[in-house]
Amino acid sequence: MSKEMEWDERFNIGVTSIDKAHRKLFSIVRKLISLSKSENNGQWACAEGIKYFKSYAIEHFADEETYMKSIGYKGYEIHKRLHDDMRFKTLPALEKDLTASNYSQESMHHFIGICLGWLTAHIIIEDRAIAGLITNKWKKDHTGEDIAALEKALSVTIREIFQLPTEIVSEHYSGENFGRSMIIRLTYLAIDHRQVQIFIALEESLVLRAVSSALNIPLHKMDNLVMSAGRELAVRIAEQVGIYCHMAWQYQLESSHFMTSEQFRQAFYAGHFDYSLLFNTGCGYFAFVVGV
Repeated sequence: MSKEMEWDERFNIGVTSIDKAHRKLFSIVRKLISLSKSENNGQWACAEGIKYFKSYAIEHFADEETYMKSIGYKGYEIHKRLHDDMRFKTLPALEKDLTASNYSQESMHHFIGICLGWLTAHIIIEDRAIAGLITNKWKKDHTGEDIAALEKALSVTIREIFQLPTEIVSEHYSGENFGRSMIIRLTYLAIDHRQVQIFIALEESLVLRAVSSALNIPLHKMDNLVMSAGRELAVRIAEQVGIYCHMAWQYQLESSHFMTSEQFRQAFYAGHFDYSLLFNTGCGYFAFVVGV
């Protein structure tokens, strides 16, 4: 069987129209990958491919929402909010990056990586719940003042530490791969003895820029020095966010560990999260996930 015809059966949820749409979306992503790898394809071809993906994805979201309503799906509200997050935050932010970079290969890979990861996680975690194959993983749908306060705290912290502006890419980040990254798991013990975990993923370009700037030496390799400095930056980010949100005194750091992308993906799929945000700094992506 050719690669074009291959299909992973775990993506089937048992609803013909939805399964067909998912196959089509993955087919479009494969086409985008081909476009991004070919040096003969110009900006117009890439832009048209992105436009087609966005159009089909938004059409699919509407169809899926109609189906959820028709069966009285109890998780409709949060599921629609996840679609809206992709519609109105993630896709526009990624498109802005593509335009600013004149559809560079790096920005294309960011777009494809995030969209592919989002599709995979969304189907496995959210869409299978529609059909009752699994239970929905989101315990709460944090919106309004609490999420705005956290976004502001993270934006201020990133500006202070990295001297870079931030733009929110997603308020419901699903663990998708956005490029070569350093991932740290910070485990905290709360005053009520609950264990809280914070996962921080920093794109390598962002870490290298920060450490290079601090040392006033150009660095291009993620060696032990850069990794150690990056882990300390992650701890400082978490602590500063705690200070801004008036929560620092409630938690004590127990441990900090590096994770591989696969370990992070597995932890993400297995866990439940209160907050899961993705930002773009213009020099690299940054994810902040709070779970239990």
